[in-house]
Amino acid sequence: MANESAKTAPSAEKPAAPPSPIKVILADTQAIFRVGIRKIFALEDDMRVVAQAETLGQTLAAISKFPCDVILFESALSPNPAEAVTEVMKRAGHARMVVLTGEADEDDTVEYLRRGVKGIVTRSIPPDLLVKCVRKVAEGETWLDNRGVNWVVEAYRAQAAQLTAPRPKTHLSDKEMLIVSCVTQGMKNKEIAHEVGTTEQVVKNYLRKIYDKLGVSDRLELALYCVHHRLLHGSRVSAHLAEQASKTATALAGTPSSEPEM
Repeated sequence: MANESAKTAPSAEKPAAPPSPIKVILADTQAIFRVGIRKIFALEDDMRVVAQAETLGQTLAAISKFPCDVILFESALSPNPAEAVTEVMKRAGHARMVVLTGEADEDDTVEYLRRGVKGIVTRSIPPDLLVKCVRKVAEGETWLDNRGVNWVVEAYRAQAAQLTAPRPKTHLSDKEMLIVSCVTQGMKNKEIAHEVGTTEQVVKNYLRKIYDKLGVSDRLELALYCVHHRLLHGSRVSAHLAEQASKTATALAGTPSSEPEM
């Protein structure tokens, strides 16, 4: 038995496969900046630039053609950066987005985060911090400087205070309440127009008035308002709509971008 045991050689362990590199799409208007960033990433074993773009159109094309993990996107690629972010995020799949800005701005920072951006950095960021940012974002973390974190915290505090404040004495007409009830059921403007017996434009006009009266800005805030202030409680619409408003708010909050309709 001892000899037989001696003849049995231990199986050799296979070396662990190296992790796949972080695939990056670099979208920036300045060629010299792209060259510099690419050289920085080339020094890292775990990073690889798979595509470059200098326009929004090229960026969208690159996303469709090259699977990636992180998209470095310069805000100046579009005259409306927030909408461009939404368009990129729709096509990005599992990829995460870092916005490059000339200078950090409070309103833009909060809006980018609302639309699903995972990191915001200025173009003057040191190379070592940019590398660290890409790694953290690729792992699913959010990257903001201290000022950006404070802006986001204050924005959510302000929103929470507004939504949980004592209910103001706001009168909504029966038709406005009906439209609110339709919104809380997740209905689109076209569906609401059919339900109410009017046109989409009229529905949009009503929604603007409702938003102004209640001090909200979109469908998500309207649904949250209905939950916190029990807006539909005791109204002529059916009682289950309050619960539906909570479900709609949860669904809307899970989307990476703002509802495109009013």
